[in-house]
Formats: sequence, C-alpha cells, structure tokens
Amino acid sequence: MTGTAELHEPATSSPPVAAFGYQPLWPFGNAAAAAEWQRAYREGGHQPWHLDPGLTALQFTQGYLRYSKIDRALGTKVVGDDAWVDVGFRLPNGEHSTAAVVHLAEIGVGDDAPWEVVGTEDSTLSLTTPVYGATVTSPMTVGGRITGVDENLRVTIWRLGGGKVGESGGVPAGGQNTPWSAAVAGVKRFAITGVRVGSS
Repeated sequence: MTGTAELHEPATSSPPVAAFGYQPLWPFGNAAAAAEWQRAYREGGHQPWHLDPGLTALQFTQGYLRYSKIDRALGTKVVGDDAWVDVGFRLPNGEHSTAAVVHLAEIGVGDDAPWEVVGTEDSTLSLTTPVYGATVTSPMTVGGRITGVDENLRVTIWRLGGGKVGESGGVPAGGQNTPWSAAVAGVKRFAITGVRVGSS
C-alpha cells in the first residue's frame, strides 16, 4: 500500500491561474506551475503527455512511484474536468489486473489545461487516515481498509520534488488470526491520498 515535479522563467505572458479544488499531488505542485507548463507547451510543444489522462497516470505510477510492472492504462473515464484511469498489469495467464484507479483533474484554464493526479478511487484498498487534504506532522498514523486474505502492506510517504521521505513495511492485513509470510514481489495494488505539511 502506498500513501502517497520545475520550471523556467517565462519569456511571454503565462496563462491565467485558476483556483484548484483538489490537493495537487503530481506532476505540478500548484496551479501556477501548471500554467508555466502551459506556456512552455504553447511555445514549443513541451511534454504533450500532460494533456492525456492515461499517459499522465502511467507517468505517475511508473516514473514517479517507480512501479515498473504497472505498465498499462486499462480504461479511462472522463467526466467534465475529472478523469479516472485504471492502471494495471498483465497476469501470466494473459488477463489484466487493475492495481489502482487513479483520479486526475484538469488544473488551469483553456483547452490545453494539463491533467493533475489528485488521488485514487479505492475499493478493496483505501487510505482513510489521515483524511484527504489534512495537514500532518511527523510522526503520524496511517490507516485504512482492505479486503483480502494474508496481505502484506507497505506504507510510503512521498514529497513532491523530494521523493520518498518515509516508509513502513511488513504490515499484516486481511484475514482473521491467519499466519502470513512476506515475499518480495512487484506492487499489485496501491492507494494514495493528499495531505499538507504543517509546522510541528
């Protein structure tokens, strides 16, 4: 389980910055950074994958979180300025398995507003503590819900631009009074939430 971007001085005026209703997680830290990307894109076609929710979700899972085995977008649903992308991998039998449904939202204004990862839509694995958008300090308690048998969870904390800043592994979950053993394997499911860092 996983709990859990740099720019250039504008040569021309940047697009207007609109308010953003979610906790931005990746690839932009705020709407101003997204507007800077829009300026660079309009000038030279810089990183066009920001305009595709499926590609942005895969860049997040593979490039940022480094889950190399989660290598395909299995489905995308777009409703207005929001998108949900099923990311996953191919099983040995050829079937596909969904690792997470990544929630993205367009950040900024205009037809070239980029997509921003803002969380996941959770079903069998979720993060409920801390709540979405909460201000946190260290140490903190992380928790949620899982459906499964003999699961072994790993919690990681990421800071945009700073990478992984904390980790706790070997958390047994699922089943009732059932022995478990850990094996080194690729990530099969993950869930994320956004928080703000406060002073301690």
